[in-house]
Amino acid sequence: MTSSQNKIEINTTPQVVTIAGSDSGGGAGIQADLKTFQARHVFGMSIVIALTAQNTIGVQDSLAIPSDFISAQFDSLAADFKIKACKTGMLADKAHVLTVVDNLKKVDFGPLIVDPVMIAKGGHPLLKEDAIDTIRTELLQIAYVVTPNLPEASVLLDKDITTDDDIKEAAQRLQEMGAKNVIIKGGHAQSSLSKDFVLLENKQAFWLESKRVDTVRTHGTGDTFSACIAAELAKGFSGEEAIITAKKFIQGAISQSISVGHGHGPTNHWAELDEDITIVPVKP
Repeated sequence: MTSSQNKIEINTTPQVVTIAGSDSGGGAGIQADLKTFQARHVFGMSIVIALTAQNTIGVQDSLAIPSDFISAQFDSLAADFKIKACKTGMLADKAHVLTVVDNLKKVDFGPLIVDPVMIAKGGHPLLKEDAIDTIRTELLQIAYVVTPNLPEASVLLDKDITTDDDIKEAAQRLQEMGAKNVIIKGGHAQSSLSKDFVLLENKQAFWLESKRVDTVRTHGTGDTFSACIAAELAKGFSGEEAIITAKKFIQGAISQSISVGHGHGPTNHWAELDEDITIVPVKP
């Protein structure tokens, strides 16, 4: 055996990290992210921002992790791993958003996907109001992709968003705030199709359309979608490719449902990609 064959390859497996809250019920948050990473064949890690007592019925309690311990988690991962992409989820409050931003500026964890989690499916707030402006002015500045749903985009922009033109304008404004690529998810709309609007860094824009699935098993959809984008980026795919794959992944996770819990059940992270997605280009 030659010396080159004896060499041990170090840190070559794609590695990603979720920076978010823990869902004790397993359907959303860090747990959903890690399941998605596993399904998409990347090695997943976590930096825990908050703990929740949570199930499919709702969030019963939450507890934020001290900022110095969050920084210790960043330091620990940065000292050993070669992280190729990262994502944020529940960030709790202004102090914790600032802690995350400060640490992300010190480390190289690859492109950042920001899922601006604000409210749990059951209505429990997961982000204090004082943090919203900090997300606008600090976190979006370093985001490679931001993935708000319609209510989250409305809060970030302090503006009602109802029409397709509203959505296009909202995406442009979020890009002006600093996010390189913007996806405004249409799951909360009332149309027969689930339509997500994508505005890329190069100004290319398109809709991602899929059949709307009549189900309550949608807990963790935003986490799963953004985690899939991070996984695909870590494997070397472009932003556009990662977003399209994530749409196929979450559509499959919703349409190929599993039965867990009594309330808003989780999506199916074992599901196959649903290729029944339509890409509708938007003229500049």
